[in-house]
Amino acid sequence: MDDHVGQGQGRGPRVGAWRWRLAQLVRFGLIEAWACAFAVGIFIGLAASSVVPLPIPRYDALLVYGVVLTAVFWGLRLETGREVPAILGFHAVGLVFELFKVHMGSWTYPEEAWTKIGGVPLYSGFMYAAVGSYVVRAWKLFDLTLSGYRPLATGVVAALIYVNFLTHHWLPDARLLLAVAMVAVTWGGWVYFTVGPARYRMPLALSFVLIGFFLWVAENISTLLGAWRYPDQVNAWAMVHPSKFGAWALLVTVSFVLVAAWKHPARGPGGPETRPAGPTGRPGGGADGPRSETTALT
Repeated sequence: MDDHVGQGQGRGPRVGAWRWRLAQLVRFGLIEAWACAFAVGIFIGLAASSVVPLPIPRYDALLVYGVVLTAVFWGLRLETGREVPAILGFHAVGLVFELFKVHMGSWTYPEEAWTKIGGVPLYSGFMYAAVGSYVVRAWKLFDLTLSGYRPLATGVVAALIYVNFLTHHWLPDARLLLAVAMVAVTWGGWVYFTVGPARYRMPLALSFVLIGFFLWVAENISTLLGAWRYPDQVNAWAMVHPSKFGAWALLVTVSFVLVAAWKHPARGPGGPETRPAGPTGRPGGGADGPRSETTALT
């Protein structure tokens, strides 16, 4: 959409353009919030359990809460029968990751619980499930499609990223090199998404960075609520180191690759740009406002 208004023209077109952008931003925020519904539910549980007296240890109560929340999402069809096992898979992968990292002293779960294995409470897997739920729901709600995506090369680099998070305790940390490799294999890759009646596209690598930033913000909130603690947070809470932002941007590539393989995106480079705009059935959908061609967000 052209924002330039020639001399002698009224303010109407310019004001209309800004109103349209603001409306799109609100739509985008609503869809994002809806995609984060499971994660928000987990945060509500963390916050409530930190102030409400409980008859059982807090971590055990959070495990029960996570199971009930998953059942509610399935019962309300917010997660389909096919999506729930995929999200539980993230839970299992996350638990394995937690067992290793806690054993290596990367962080701790200081509270006592009956459902702790190797110092890791079983509820912790739900935090990884929340990330998986977000990716799955966002894919559906934003009607995501990909172009220029190299599944094999991206999958290999994502696997190396995951392995590096484990091996850097003994071997040199290669995350900077792996970050460069991820940018290289996703160069020219775009993710297409729909907001209301308009279709947009964004560089795939940029989407990893943005998701990583918000996961870092969520991590700060989680540690503040006592979900876990880093070594420098044992005596008093401190902001999670900004380097964790980069770590999350890398780690989210693993979740993306897993969901992308499950979703089987097989559309050609021209496909997303010619798709109908304005899917319905989610917050922010509708037919109001001008239709536009695919807009690049760079």
